[in-house]
Amino acid sequence: MKMKKPGVKDRIIEAASELFYFKGYNQTGINQIIEVAQVAKASMYQHFRSKEDIAVAYLQRRHITWMGELTTFVSTQKTNKEKLIAAFDYLEHWLEQVDFRGCGFQNIVCDLPEDQQKIKDQVLLHKNDVKALVYNLLKEDNLYHIDKAEALGNELLVLLEGSIILSQIQKNKWPIIAGKNAAKQLLA
Repeated sequence: MKMKKPGVKDRIIEAASELFYFKGYNQTGINQIIEVAQVAKASMYQHFRSKEDIAVAYLQRRHITWMGELTTFVSTQKTNKEKLIAAFDYLEHWLEQVDFRGCGFQNIVCDLPEDQQKIKDQVLLHKNDVKALVYNLLKEDNLYHIDKAEALGNELLVLLEGSIILSQIQKNKWPIIAGKNAAKQLLA
């Protein structure tokens, strides 16, 4: 059975995803996206008004994929504490697969001109959803008072995000292992 070729919009998002993630937002031009996606400029503009709109679609898709993969990865753990620790194992697994390229959300927000608010909003939405996931795991077990859960959630979020960026800088998994060890101490 012959596989159906992805539609124009999907090809644009896939091409932009690869380019934005591995080359950077500012280093990627519309013409590169068009060339990699193998679409006509007019077709691209039928689906997206600007590079910023393409980036928003990329981040929306990345958010759904990343959150789904993280949730699936940690779901095998019995307790919420174990799930939070397993989040670091997910980071290690994911970052090794992409040669420690880092977080697409962290990367793009550091590479933006000031006027790209729609992209900043998508980055904030993603980071707030990660924060909500951590908070919910801490609150569900009723092991912590709500204030303690929020403070602990903030600390764990800093460990997660810091592990990602430092592993990208170092091109190594030791920051993730250190973050995991610190998380274990916080959750003890």
